[in-house]
Amino acid sequence: MSATLELARELIARQSVTPDDAGCQQHIADLMERTGFTCRYLPFGNVQNLWATHGSGEPLLAFLGHTDVVPPGPLEDWESDPFQPHIRDGLLYGRGAADMKGSVAAMVTALERYVTDHPDHPGTLALLLTSDEEGVAVNGIRRVIETFRQDNIVINMCLVGEPSSDRRLGDVIRIGRRGSLGATLRVHGIQGHVAFPEKADNPVHAASAALAELCAQTWDNGNAHFPATGFQISNIHAGTGADNVIPGELEVMFNFRFSTETTDDELKRRVHAILDSQGLNYDIEWRLSGQPFLTESGDLLQAVRDSIRDICGFETELSTGGGTSDGRFVAPTGAEVIELGPINATIHKLNECTPVADLETLSRLYESIIKKLTG
Repeated sequence: MSATLELARELIARQSVTPDDAGCQQHIADLMERTGFTCRYLPFGNVQNLWATHGSGEPLLAFLGHTDVVPPGPLEDWESDPFQPHIRDGLLYGRGAADMKGSVAAMVTALERYVTDHPDHPGTLALLLTSDEEGVAVNGIRRVIETFRQDNIVINMCLVGEPSSDRRLGDVIRIGRRGSLGATLRVHGIQGHVAFPEKADNPVHAASAALAELCAQTWDNGNAHFPATGFQISNIHAGTGADNVIPGELEVMFNFRFSTETTDDELKRRVHAILDSQGLNYDIEWRLSGQPFLTESGDLLQAVRDSIRDICGFETELSTGGGTSDGRFVAPTGAEVIELGPINATIHKLNECTPVADLETLSRLYESIIKKLTG
């Protein structure tokens, strides 16, 4: 059994449902300290964060990952226990196999091999882990980066292990992500009897035209790297449950995934303008989860593309698709941020899995990237 597979199995066996780390980071720190890494624990609230470094000075290349996983759902619906790793037909099954304990294992073994062979390498190599990526992402990398600013720690290049691949390992890498802006809109009316609408004010009726206008808007046309900004209503609620009561309030939750062609402030301004034009009595609570970011060029991008070509034998696709990642907290510091990880077909699903052979290949890819950037 390869070291990468062994570590991936060990991590999967730990029930680290967000924000619980279940000892994953301590186990990783113990391994890395044996090869000369210095480990620093950065706990915030109930979240565990680990910063392991080797070497000094610039460039600082950080591998970024998370040890937490999403809940498995009904255990009886899995073909095997999600926290007892199983190998069937060349696939490693278990919660976190693809997102992202497989990546974390590959990062650790790549770093261990490289520093063992090159103990006096130039610059700084680092591993940054959190147990808060799959949760609210408040006390994880967001807080760590705030601490780094205070300590004058500057990450030059950041390789995120999110499962970026589509059909085969390395066929897609993320060079950026869209921003995420969410909101909860509450439209206030007057509750009443449906037989006497003149004595009530139905917020559903009042808001209908505004909601339709929001859905029909073209927010921007995107650009060469990003699709057009999207708007989606995700939840809508009103009423008491009775069919003879006009509701007194309508609550609507919606989200923008926005490109670099607009800003969160501009989106807010346009939403308020539409709501105000309908004369609605409302309040709105905004939630900015992250700004869009993009790494169009740079040494890290070139090293990733060259390593995939050398080891996998094809040219990778550059993408900004998908949701968000913890890279959104690192990119604003000025770092190059690239995401390269396993096939994402089963992430967050029942029977999550990843090809066993891909784990060692991913570790070799990560090691190749290190060599190209520090050689």
